[in-house]
Amino acid sequence: MALGWVARKRALITGEAGRVLSRLLVDMIFPALVFTQMLRTVNPQVLRESWFVPILGAAVIVIAKVVGQLGMPLFRHKGALATAVFLVAMPNWVFFPLPIVEKLFGDAGVRDVLLCNVGAQLMLWTIGVWTLRGTMARKMAFKELALNHGLVATVAGIVMALVLPFTRTLETVSVAGTSVGVLSAASVVQALAMLGSLTIPLSLVITGSQLGSLNLADHYPTRDFVGVIVLRLLVAPAITIAILTAAILLGLRIPEVTRMTTYLIAAMPVAISCGIVTERFGGDTPLAARAIFYSTLGSILTVPALYYLVRLLGL
Repeated sequence: MALGWVARKRALITGEAGRVLSRLLVDMIFPALVFTQMLRTVNPQVLRESWFVPILGAAVIVIAKVVGQLGMPLFRHKGALATAVFLVAMPNWVFFPLPIVEKLFGDAGVRDVLLCNVGAQLMLWTIGVWTLRGTMARKMAFKELALNHGLVATVAGIVMALVLPFTRTLETVSVAGTSVGVLSAASVVQALAMLGSLTIPLSLVITGSQLGSLNLADHYPTRDFVGVIVLRLLVAPAITIAILTAAILLGLRIPEVTRMTTYLIAAMPVAISCGIVTERFGGDTPLAARAIFYSTLGSILTVPALYYLVRLLGL
C-alpha cells in the first residue's frame, strides 16, 4: 500500500492508470484467483460442510445495513442517509481480508473469503444498490450481478471441481508422463494460477494509489462522516460478533476458521468499490472517498485489536 501511495504521489500511477488497473484486477486477475482456488479447494465434502459460508457473507452485510439504518440518524438529523447507510453496510470483504486470512489460516481461510464473496456480491447488487437508488435500480443491479466476473468464476470453478475432479491437481502437473490433452489443460490452469497470484499484491498497490490521490486538507470531519467511521469499524463488527456468538451458544456449529474469517470481514473498512458504486448510482461520492480513506487508516488499529479481543475472550 505504501508503494502504491508513493507511486501515485510521484505520478507513476495516474488517475486513469489506476482505473485501468482496477478494472484489470476486478475483471481478469481476481476471477483467475477465484477459479483456480475453487478448483484446488472445493470438493463434495467441502460443499456439504461449507454450504452456509455464502450466507454468512450476506449476513455480515445485512447486519451492518441494519446498524447503519438505526445508527446514522443519531449522527445526522436531516437530509438523505442513503449513502451513509450504504457505506456502513459494505465492508471490504475480499481484497483486505485475503492477505490476512491467507497468512493466518492458509487455503481454508482463502476459500472461506471467496465463498463469503458470493453472498456479499449478491447483497451489493441487490440491497446495496437499492439502498442508493431504490427499486428503480433493480434491473440494472440484476444485470451487473449476472455479468459479475467474480461470481461467474466462482460458479465455473465449483462446477469444474465437482464434474471433473482431476482438474484440482492440474496446477501441479509436470510435463513428464502426461498426455497432450492433460498437459494443455494443466498449462491453462497453471497460467490462470500465475495470473491470480497477482491479486493480493496488486490490490494493495491500487488501494495505496487511491489513498494517495486524496487531499487530506479537504477532509474536514462532518457528523455523517464520523457516524460512518464509528458504525463501520466499531459498532457493526461488535454486533455481528455478538449475534454469531449468541447463535453458537444456541447450537449453531461454525468451524473456527470460518468463524474467525467472518469476524475479520465484519471488521473491515469501507470497501474501495463503494466510491465507484456511489458515483455510478448517484450517491455522495465525496463522503464515500473520505470514509474509504479514514476507515482504511483506522482499520490498521481496529482490526488487530478486535481480533486480539476475540481470541482473548475465546469467542
